[in-house]
Amino acid sequence: MQGMKRRSLAVICIAAALVVGPVQSALAAGPDNKAVTETDTDSGLKDDTLYAQAAAISYDTSRNGSGSSAGPLTVSDNTWTPPACWFAPKWTAKQFAKNTEEGYKEISADPNQTSPTRQAAYQDMQNYKDGEYKNYNIDKQDDGMWWGAVENPNAPILDRLACNTRRPFWVENGETPDIPNAISPEILAGLAYQQIKVPGTKVTLAPAAVTKVNLATWAWLDKGDFKPVSVTASLTSPGLNIRATTTATPVSLTLQPGTTDAETYPASGSCAINADGSIGEPWAKGKSGEDPPCGIKYLRASGSSTYPLKATLTWEITWKGSTGDGTFPDGTFGATQDITVQEIQSVN
Repeated sequence: MQGMKRRSLAVICIAAALVVGPVQSALAAGPDNKAVTETDTDSGLKDDTLYAQAAAISYDTSRNGSGSSAGPLTVSDNTWTPPACWFAPKWTAKQFAKNTEEGYKEISADPNQTSPTRQAAYQDMQNYKDGEYKNYNIDKQDDGMWWGAVENPNAPILDRLACNTRRPFWVENGETPDIPNAISPEILAGLAYQQIKVPGTKVTLAPAAVTKVNLATWAWLDKGDFKPVSVTASLTSPGLNIRATTTATPVSLTLQPGTTDAETYPASGSCAINADGSIGEPWAKGKSGEDPPCGIKYLRASGSSTYPLKATLTWEITWKGSTGDGTFPDGTFGATQDITVQEIQSVN
């Protein structure tokens, strides 16, 4: 199975090379290739150790949101998306040499491969063996790593392939290549954003579930129900140790009544978070004649149906990494509650 995976993905890489020039060597097999599964006595790496240490990103989600209703954030700005691919250290020199030559052998022995494909694979191998590089840089085994493309499995497939236009390249330990999409704390922060989960947004209402036409319904979230959550992403390999923590902090609640026959408090429908972390204000006796700081008023009965009240919490996103910090577009997460609105009955 491992050989089939390496060969099939290598064919894709070589096919791309025929169109746009040498792209990735036969070893590259796509960023999801976890190198070899057998023991490599030369490199001292076993099973998926190489891939796990060099290319895989680990996530600390211990400070993430929890609960059955927790879910991922929706980015409020559709011009920004988490990184779809990046370049990271993936192979030692000996591992790179082994995978490259094994990949070439599989392609050259495959009767289904065309002569141009075999030739492209050979030329690609020679580039690393006795061309731009010498013997895969094995004499520099302890001085650096071979970098290659890594795909974000959660990104659209075409976006994930954007990094496959660059062949694997050598980077000295402790250095970061000055190229687009080289792994960085900001890239890690963007990936951590994608892993964040926040609690479900079910507001407390008064009256609850069933209200009356033209009666102000108070809405609130108690303090402590919603607090900042965060995820830390890190990548550690020989010569590289970077990390970033992305934090989501609740900032406002937006109410959408589910019908145009309604008014919101405030008029914008956006209720700011209070200093103590709560949103809105609980209803209490004696407040019946007051307008709620956060709430709704329905102007028409729902009849035999209900109105879908959607409460969406907006979360501010910030990140702090091993070499910097910054912000990303806000994220949102909401929930819908069914509201029955009845006519006020009077007796003459």
